[in-house]
Amino acid sequence: MTLITRAAKGPLIMGVVNVTPDSFSDGGRYIGFENALAHARQLIVDGADVLDIGGESTRPGAHPVTLEEEINRVVPLISALSNLTDAPISIDTLKPEVAEEAFKAGASIWNDVSALSYTPHSLETAARSGREVILMHMQGEPRTMQSNPWYEDVVAEVESYLLERAGAAIRAGVKRDHIWLDPGIGFGKTLDHNLTLIRATDRLASHGFPLLMAASRKRFIAALEEREGAEPSAADDRVGGTIAVHLHAIAKGAKMVRVHDVLAMRQALRVWSALEGA
Repeated sequence: MTLITRAAKGPLIMGVVNVTPDSFSDGGRYIGFENALAHARQLIVDGADVLDIGGESTRPGAHPVTLEEEINRVVPLISALSNLTDAPISIDTLKPEVAEEAFKAGASIWNDVSALSYTPHSLETAARSGREVILMHMQGEPRTMQSNPWYEDVVAEVESYLLERAGAAIRAGVKRDHIWLDPGIGFGKTLDHNLTLIRATDRLASHGFPLLMAASRKRFIAALEEREGAEPSAADDRVGGTIAVHLHAIAKGAKMVRVHDVLAMRQALRVWSALEGA
């Protein structure tokens, strides 16, 4: 059963496992294999429907890591998890070579912040794999994307880009019902761009592709606090803002949310669903 099929029965929670020393929210906390494995297993206990494993940070200002290093970070973990849980595993990577190794180890989803545009081989690799893909919008690249993001119409431009990349994936051989879209909150966007995109979740979700919303602990939550005169929160203290965004997005049609704090999100979704009669 694909994630998309499962999402038809209700919104899904994707738990984040960053096997990196420089993630914006939990850099270094889960870099060791045993720490990462224990964290991933706890996320499943907490209610994650899928695990998203990443070995290269894509935070603003992040620098790339070598192919070998990224593979060494993620593949042993994916291999171990695939033998311990039936939960689907997603590989969060730009590189098709990493995705291929992750698929061999047991991953079934490719979460690509470049929407399969990073190399000329990305589309072909995705099509050949037969796996589901998550296509995300990003203006620029991680090292510079927050330097001066600008759009004439952020919703129209993000929407157009995602539909173009979905079309390119389909033409390359990726099945239409294997494609997710992600507006890329925080990836080359100002606070106002992020808020505008989140408000437009229903429009972005109206094209027949399920939408992933990934706003967990993002800097725009602290920026909103600053705008309102409050002290900006640290990443670990943005759980409330994260939940607010994701419940809003789910109410407007998002089919999956990507979060660090799975237990809190599961509780919030359970209560919200009961109130909505879902």
